[in-house]
Amino acid sequence: MTQLLKLGLPKGSLQEATLDLFAKAGFHFIVRERSYFPSIDDDEISAILIRAQEMARYVEQGAFDCGLTGKDWIIETGANVIEVADLVYSKASMRPVRWVLAVPESSNITSPKDLQGKRIATEVVNITKAYLKKHDVSADVEYSWGATEVKPPELADAIVEVTETGNSLRANKLRIVETILESNTKFIANAQAWSDKWKREKIENMAMLLQGAINAMGKVGLKFNIKRSDLNVIAPQLPALRNPTVSPLSSEEWVAVEIIIEEKQVRRLIPDLKRAGAEGIFEYEINKLIY
Repeated sequence: MTQLLKLGLPKGSLQEATLDLFAKAGFHFIVRERSYFPSIDDDEISAILIRAQEMARYVEQGAFDCGLTGKDWIIETGANVIEVADLVYSKASMRPVRWVLAVPESSNITSPKDLQGKRIATEVVNITKAYLKKHDVSADVEYSWGATEVKPPELADAIVEVTETGNSLRANKLRIVETILESNTKFIANAQAWSDKWKREKIENMAMLLQGAINAMGKVGLKFNIKRSDLNVIAPQLPALRNPTVSPLSSEEWVAVEIIIEEKQVRRLIPDLKRAGAEGIFEYEINKLIY
């Protein structure tokens, strides 16, 4: 009988970025229209799409063996889960998101103390209440079902909202007072699943490949041939993880060099290599990079 790992995937804003990440890690999901049950080319994995806000609770309860959700939702729900790996990616960038306290541009609120007696709309009620308690402030915190940015000033004095770039807040004429919490995606596991040898190894392997896919983002491989004598001249200019890989060719005068670099460096480096006498220069994509 085939053993099965139950995996929770975040539905919504993170869905596309998550499926792209899994594909680069070697796990190819197919999501049919209006289906919450993606198929995958691995008979040992069963996946369900669920909102990231609910993921930690379902993993804690054992509905999933493992899943992906934000650090923010682990804190908000107070779920007791194993945090297997940090996966720093989001729907628009490769950086953490921020939960911020924001108010209308014309508001006189400039610090947490100014929230005393005010109305705050947010999706992270528990995080916001903990923030207020830390500052010894009493305010009315209301759960927001969506479109939180449009609620000030008529429906709320302030909001606590998630942002990557701040563009949506500025578009709604809001200014950020303070960052309450930085969050990134976490790969989490159920405690019972983590204690199972087969499931733990499956989860750890998946985490390694996902992290490798993130490490590879924005990087490319570069190979070229060059005379040994010219390599000594160009070597100090070669960025690489450690040292360039240098292999002998049939002609003792020439060597093959291979490096992994940031893609943005290629446009400067290739012309320099050509001028230094390099030949057969080619660039290739990499899907995974395991340190």
